[in-house]
Order: sequence, then C-alpha cells, then structure tokens
Amino acid sequence: MKKILVAGASGYLGKHIVKTLKARGYWVRVLVRGKNQKINFKGIVDDIYVGQATQINTLSNIMDDIDIVISTLGITRQQDGMTYMDVDYNANLNLLKLAETATIDRFLYVSVLNAELFPELKIIQAKERFVTALQASNLEHIIIRPNGFYSDMLEILNMAKSGRGWIIGDGKTKVSPISGQDLAKVCVTSLKNDQQEYKVGGPQTFTLRELYELAFSLLNKPVKISSIPSLLVPPTLFLMRKFTSSKFYGPIEFFLTAMTMKDMPQGTLTGTDNLSDFYKAAINSDIN
Repeated sequence: MKKILVAGASGYLGKHIVKTLKARGYWVRVLVRGKNQKINFKGIVDDIYVGQATQINTLSNIMDDIDIVISTLGITRQQDGMTYMDVDYNANLNLLKLAETATIDRFLYVSVLNAELFPELKIIQAKERFVTALQASNLEHIIIRPNGFYSDMLEILNMAKSGRGWIIGDGKTKVSPISGQDLAKVCVTSLKNDQQEYKVGGPQTFTLRELYELAFSLLNKPVKISSIPSLLVPPTLFLMRKFTSSKFYGPIEFFLTAMTMKDMPQGTLTGTDNLSDFYKAAINSDIN
C-alpha cells in the first residue's frame, strides 16, 4: 500500500482526508505546525511530522519513504502575519521542491473551482500560481477544484442566527457546496485514476437566497433578507484595496466578488451528505 504525506491535515478537509485514507488502508504521515497538535492524531495516523511548511529548513526528511503528497494547505483568513502568497503559494512550493528531489509518484493539491473567473483576487492568485508550478513540475499531479465547503456555509447560518441575512443584488448566484467527507472520498479515489483535474460540486445546488431560506427554516426564524446593490461592490473593493492591507480585505474581496457572479459552472455534482443535516448538527452543537 502507498505511503502518503498529508499537509494541511488539521484543517476541515484535511481531517476528513486522513480519516478516509486510513479507512482504505493507507499508511499516513501528517505534517503539523506544533507539538501541541500531535495529540489530535496520536493513535490515528502512522507518523506525525512537526514542521513549518513556510520554512523549508524545518522539513528535512519529511519526504522519506513517501509515495504520494496530498496538500490542502491554505488560509481563509490571514493570521500570524502570513499572507496568501506565504501559505497558499510558498508553503506548497516548499513541499513541491522537496517532492521533486524525492521518490514521489504523485502530488495532489486542492485549489478552487472557477479560478479563471477571479484572476484579480489575492487568494486565487496565490493558489493558481502554485497550480502553474505544480503542472510544470516533473511530478504526476492531481488538481481538485471544489465548489465551496459546507463549513463555508456556516457564515450563512450564523447570519440567520443573528436574525437577518445579507445578499448582493438579487441573491440568484448559485453554489453547490460539498461536505468535507464527500470531497475527501473524491480526493482519495482520484489517487488510483489517471485524470489530472477534478471539478467538483456537492449533491445539491442552491441560490444564496435558498441557502438563507434553509437556514432560517431550520432555526424556526422568520426569513429576513436584505439586499445590497451590486453597483456598490466595485467602488467598495477599490477603496478597500487602496486603503487597507490584503490581510483585511482578502476574505471580503473574495466574498463580495463571488456573490455578484451568475451562471458559474458548478462542477460535477457528487456526494451523499445533505447540507440540511450539516446545518442541523451545527445547530444542535450550539444548543448542547
């Protein structure tokens, strides 16, 4: 059985990938940033490597005996002084450089769907710059492009909890989010195939308005949704880019831009996990 290194194992998707790999009998090494994170994987994986992906000198021998690298490394909200380029590009590039000098069969990387529609966004620029480097490398590669995670949809649920949801324009932008478990199955299954890129959506497609309606319904709250004119988005982004750092405007930039896009490809709809069940579990967790 192949031996696999998982980078980003502590994240939402990474945890599901580790669980799926072990369920299918793979030998797994995880990369964690600090010794305090080792407890999360003790008794679960075969090896735990402590190192900083952003600092290549801390990764000596990490590729020893590894056949496949899976990286979900990336940041949604910039913290610890790190930028998208530091993590989504440079940290992954460090792993790629080490993989190229080792006996690695394949490198799987999780990016985003429809990246070509958002070339000006900082987070997309960093991810796709690494995709380009990976495609140009001497390694076989797999690029997974999901259409948002269920964990991202918690923002919608949280706004519904506050009593009011906010949309840009008419709220008809569509999204097909996927659960971490379903996407992990896609990632692990892809390791045995020759396909180099997977564009993946979840089992259901929602408009933003429908997402709010689902959240309000499960919370037993009246549906209250306010709309912000889409014409306000470009000047708002211009001002944020001019007067704030990417650490501040990066997540807002992605959200506002994505919310104004219509008729975006949703990827191949797959999976069995239901968003309604995910929301119910989150609501019950708050209650208990």
